[in-house]
Amino acid sequence: MRNLLKSLFGGTNTNDLKEKVAAGAIIVDVRTPGEFAGGHVPNAKNIPLDALSAKMSQIQSWDKPVVVCCASGMRSSRAKSLLAAKGVEVYDAGPWKNLA
Repeated sequence: MRNLLKSLFGGTNTNDLKEKVAAGAIIVDVRTPGEFAGGHVPNAKNIPLDALSAKMSQIQSWDKPVVVCCASGMRSSRAKSLLAAKGVEVYDAGPWKNLA
C-alpha cells in the first residue's frame, strides 16, 4: 500500500532504492551519531544533517549516487534538497528502516 501511495504522490520505490544501493549507491544516514548508534543500515555512512554542507566536497568526490535516510523522512528530505542543489544524484529513502 505504501508503494502505491508513493507512486501516486511521489517518492521513490523502496525496491528501486535497494537496487541502486546494490549497484553502488552510497547510503548516507543524516541522523545524529547517537541515533545512528542505536541502529542503522549496514554500510551506511553517518553524516548528520548539520554537518552535510561541510562534507559536501567529500560526498561529491564519491561520484556515485547517494541514498539519504533519517528517522522519519524530514531530515532526509532536507538533505536531498541540499545535495541535489550541488549536483549530486540523490534519492530520499525517508526512514532508515525502509532500507533495512
